[in-house]
Amino acid sequence: MNFNFPLLKPLRMLLFPFSLVYWLVIFVRNKLYDANILKAAKFNIPIICVGNIAAGGTGKSPMVEWILRQFEKEMKLATLSRGYKRKTRGYALANDTTTALEIGDEPMQFHLKFPEVSVAVGEERVVAVPLLLHDRPDTQLIVLDDAFQHRAIEAGLNIVLTDYSNLYTRDWYLPTGDLRDEKRSAARADIIVVTKCPLNLSQEDAEQIRQELNPASHQQVYFAGITYGKPYQLVERQETVLGAEMEVLLVTGIANPKPLKRYLANQVSSYEQLAYSDHHIFTIDDVKEIQRRFNQLGGDQKMILTTEKDAVRLIKFQQELRDWPIYVLPIEMVFLFDAGERVRTIIGTFSKQYLPSA
Repeated sequence: MNFNFPLLKPLRMLLFPFSLVYWLVIFVRNKLYDANILKAAKFNIPIICVGNIAAGGTGKSPMVEWILRQFEKEMKLATLSRGYKRKTRGYALANDTTTALEIGDEPMQFHLKFPEVSVAVGEERVVAVPLLLHDRPDTQLIVLDDAFQHRAIEAGLNIVLTDYSNLYTRDWYLPTGDLRDEKRSAARADIIVVTKCPLNLSQEDAEQIRQELNPASHQQVYFAGITYGKPYQLVERQETVLGAEMEVLLVTGIANPKPLKRYLANQVSSYEQLAYSDHHIFTIDDVKEIQRRFNQLGGDQKMILTTEKDAVRLIKFQQELRDWPIYVLPIEMVFLFDAGERVRTIIGTFSKQYLPSA
């Protein structure tokens, strides 16, 4: 359920007292870490933490993929995620037979797109890191996915993301708002990335946001947007293009489909959305509903479109969907104002500090 839906906002306001309790809990917890009463583990390997202050889709997966794409040919990389909504528990390392049900949709997406990267999951990351290094002792860089607020591991480089349309500076704590960590926690970040920006964002608007975020002297603020690639068929993977005369059934189970919907509205004649909850695990009944809704579309040029995250949860129905025009829309994160090379240099310099020759 999307509690940001306008009709549900009053309900969230009624939950304000619970937000105060939630804030108090995370405030005390952070103070315990700050006072070194709760201790964070350190490892003698470069670890990058990609996370956020708010719950929901701020673009963590595209950011992780951007890092992997930049360095996969230069060093042995690994990712470590919680594996949200998987059907297993404990530590697991992806292999050739792994499914999304075993490791979660986002790790499965990393595994499929970057087969040379070691992809692991584990609820307790401080336990999972040694196991990962035991299984992959040649690992040279670990990217922690969605771990900023946990603090059990002291990463060497912290990257915090905030959505352009919902900056953490303008938000409030769960359940009234979307914040799951204190706003002041952003001060622990080395890099702050404002994600899902319009690709034509002006320097003036960016500077206003930078001033609002008020970064510390050690922090860098960058801006990034999303670009979309050519849709490819879920099973056979042949590419197609979106046409102005096309009708689309958009199937999503992600936290924030708004950027995708804005993009689609400018690309096709019309679309209908079949929306599921974030990380939804599709069933055969869902597949039948998708097929039923698709058949109700009236145009001659029509297709089913879904996201890469949803695709890894739908592929188990490849026999049922093989002959259907169901396509996956790939995305990539792109840094604005030619900042990508600067971010790459920061990460590369950080990683080299751990080399034996350094």
